[in-house]
Amino acid sequence: MTMIKRFFDIVFSAFALLASAPLMVVLCGLIRWKIGSPVFFRQERPGKNARIFKMVKFRTMTDVRDAAGVLLPDGERLTPIGRFLRQTSLDELPEFWNVLKGDMSIVGPRPLLTRYLPRYTPEQARRHEVRPGLTGWAQVNGRNAISWEEKFRLDVWYVDNHSLLLDAKIIAMTLLKVLRCSDISAGGDATMPEFFGSAAPDRENHP
Repeated sequence: MTMIKRFFDIVFSAFALLASAPLMVVLCGLIRWKIGSPVFFRQERPGKNARIFKMVKFRTMTDVRDAAGVLLPDGERLTPIGRFLRQTSLDELPEFWNVLKGDMSIVGPRPLLTRYLPRYTPEQARRHEVRPGLTGWAQVNGRNAISWEEKFRLDVWYVDNHSLLLDAKIIAMTLLKVLRCSDISAGGDATMPEFFGSAAPDRENHP
């Protein structure tokens, strides 16, 4: 199954990059005009077996900082064009390059921040037993509208139950989610609050 899934990832991502190339050129121009350079946002993320890779997305936020030089909250840095890109998931288009390279898969647990690695429980860390994905079981079952614990539970469930049929179902459900622009953010946050570990108090209300 692993070889078949990888073959599908290569074919699908190559086709997606070619088909979306004209759109991505337009988006590059809009982002350059409305937000500035760089057009792409690159950040280190943990992949399969927690191997670090650089994920690439379209930039959606400014780098505005307060008087102390600290970045402002996501909600204050997210631009109108950035909000549109996130609502339509167009900011994810460059990630097909990560899929083509083998850093990611079309379907799998979303790659999160590297600083979260020591905060996972052993069970939660199992989400890294497979390649991270553009979309996943947690994304079609709440995405950013569910708690971190529920998100990780769904990720681990996928690790234990993934199949080509399940992947096809997740892709179909993802298309519906994108069309409806649903579950983009958690209450009170532009995306998701910081994850401080399952044992940390008030982690979802942390500034």
